Amino acid sequence: MKKLTMVAALAIAAAGFTACGNSSSPKEDLKTDVDSLSYAFGIDQGQSVKQYLQQMDIDTAYIDEFVKGMNDGAKNMDDKKKAAYNAGIGVGMNMNMVIKNQINKTIFGEDSTQTISLNNFLAGFAASAKGKGQKITVEQAREIEQKVSQAIREKSAVKTYGANKKQNDAYMAKIAKTAGVKALKQGVYYKEINAGTGAKPKTSDVVKINYVGKTIDGKVFDQREGATMPVGGAVPGFTEALTNMPVGSKWEIYIPYAAGYGAQQPSPDLKPFSTLVFTVELVSIEKAPQAPQVQGAPAQ
Repeated sequence: MKKLTMVAALAIAAAGFTACGNSSSPKEDLKTDVDSLSYAFGIDQGQSVKQYLQQMDIDTAYIDEFVKGMNDGAKNMDDKKKAAYNAGIGVGMNMNMVIKNQINKTIFGEDSTQTISLNNFLAGFAASAKGKGQKITVEQAREIEQKVSQAIREKSAVKTYGANKKQNDAYMAKIAKTAGVKALKQGVYYKEINAGTGAKPKTSDVVKINYVGKTIDGKVFDQREGATMPVGGAVPGFTEALTNMPVGSKWEIYIPYAAGYGAQQPSPDLKPFSTLVFTVELVSIEKAPQAPQVQGAPAQ
């Protein structure tokens, strides 16, 4: 989950809500040029209110309540206690939108009947913001986010793509028993087409490769010649294979979905739980990216 993006969105919403603020609408009093200018600014800025309300999922039938809240908030900006409260309201409203439109869709897809617990989310958020009363550490929270979210997505995907999962499981079981096929870690298998005699790349290296990626029924989903890529930037199964290939090798590689894209669907041609079948030729190991040098330190 992208926390930086989410926190930034909350912060922006809080600032925007507090600035717009939170009494009935005041009456204009246009005695001076500055009065007219002020009123003009208000007219201009007010044009964006409907769009703002739509973004905040607020019924425009309640525009009078919005104006009342806006007036109170704007006039109380110098009251630190009320400003903090108004900011909290803004964050809370945007938080609800983030849960509905981002978190729930990421975890449950288009199943609108499923949602995370707003109460528990707020409890965790409050404890973290206050810096006390947390039941788990931030590190533990992030681990839970990753593991549980993945498990939920996989369980949901099985309902739709269960047949594909079974088909791909059966395919990998067959590959494991095929003559000439060798096993690597993470359930990855390969068949040597051409033997290489060069060095084996490390995870930190950049390599040049030729490859064709297919599904188990032979449909090509990716193909490139002379592709340059970081070894550690691929799916786990592809990285596992590359780090075991000598330069000059050409292999057919079988990557189970657990070491590939899992329950995700990275493209229309790749359903969830798809085995990745790659024919890969390792052309060369390119110069690895250089780490920033500390002044006075020797180059490695």
